[in-house]
Amino acid sequence: MEWRDEGICLQRRAHGENAVILEVFTAAHGRHAGVVRGGASRRMAPSLQPGTQLDLTWRARLESHIGAFTAEPLRSRNAALSERMALAGLNAVTSLLIFCLPERETHPVLYARTVSLLDLLGQEDVWPLAYLQWELVLLEELGFGLDLSCCAVTGAREGLIHVSPKSGRAVSAAGAGDWADRLLPLPPCLRGAGPATDAEIVEALGVTGYFLEKKLATALGNRPPPEARGRLVDLLSRRLKAV
Repeated sequence: MEWRDEGICLQRRAHGENAVILEVFTAAHGRHAGVVRGGASRRMAPSLQPGTQLDLTWRARLESHIGAFTAEPLRSRNAALSERMALAGLNAVTSLLIFCLPERETHPVLYARTVSLLDLLGQEDVWPLAYLQWELVLLEELGFGLDLSCCAVTGAREGLIHVSPKSGRAVSAAGAGDWADRLLPLPPCLRGAGPATDAEIVEALGVTGYFLEKKLATALGNRPPPEARGRLVDLLSRRLKAV
């Protein structure tokens, strides 16, 4: 068995004396693991960092085997990681992909959005909003997408200010009625409406975080979402308070 693909390094784990098990997210083969012989060496290790774009060849005797990778770096994103926000963002993205994605299940739309997001690392003026939009795609791809096009109660497309925590659908002020205090907020940036302030993005991440924890994580066996995602939101919240 053999294939060649391009992918993003998600993590590496020591394997024996000089090898590593590399976990990647690829365009055509999804989240995939393989052994890289010599991957822990001084020559190869710098090229196998999380976030690095790789040209990958995977070989195994049988498809069910873990197999072995040959990995060549295409693009390093290490330069952007000198900034605290960029490092926290990368850790959140890679941790969520490892947490959420079934092994070897393809998600080409999510892959393309992930590459675009990681290419923005270090651009703190645009990255938080791009990350929020990426979380929306992640939820959509895994079957928990939000429907914010119209009110779940009245069908109205204007005055949408809530999200139903049960259905993930938008609710208008008129449709909420006495249930308003039980609904989640709907910041305009969740609907792609104009530029967003840090405060609005943090509020919106509270909404996507709710569905990541209460819906997606529950479906995955009630495992808690990765702490790296919480650290990123905390960092954004602290930046807001410092302004």
